[in-house]
Amino acid sequence: MNKANQIEMTRRLALASLGGLIVLGLAWEMWLAPIRPGGSLLALKVLPLCIPLAGILKNRMYTYRWVSLMVWLYFTEGVVRGWSDRAPGNYLGMIEVVLCLLLFTACALHVRVRLHNTPAAAAAKGAVP
Repeated sequence: MNKANQIEMTRRLALASLGGLIVLGLAWEMWLAPIRPGGSLLALKVLPLCIPLAGILKNRMYTYRWVSLMVWLYFTEGVVRGWSDRAPGNYLGMIEVVLCLLLFTACALHVRVRLHNTPAAAAAKGAVP
């Protein structure tokens, strides 16, 4: 698989998992297993996830880097609620953990592939015997 296909594949995986986290967070706190009946303000937790959408759509390297760090907050929430909530909240927590791991993996691979695809990296490969 060439570099362009890898970059596009990791970009799409990052977008899909980020979108999945946003949809899951809203559905979880509004309808599926809200803390209070009728939904709660905890649904606002998805607002920080909406910020990197533009950067990922524009394929900005910096966005992939900081999203790969931010996603660990949501991973932690998923682990805690997956372990401590009752059904269906614990299953939703496990889904959140999987989506976070997918997002982190996509971001890390995207950055790695793009850094290995730069002219400086190509020149360094040619200079080392």
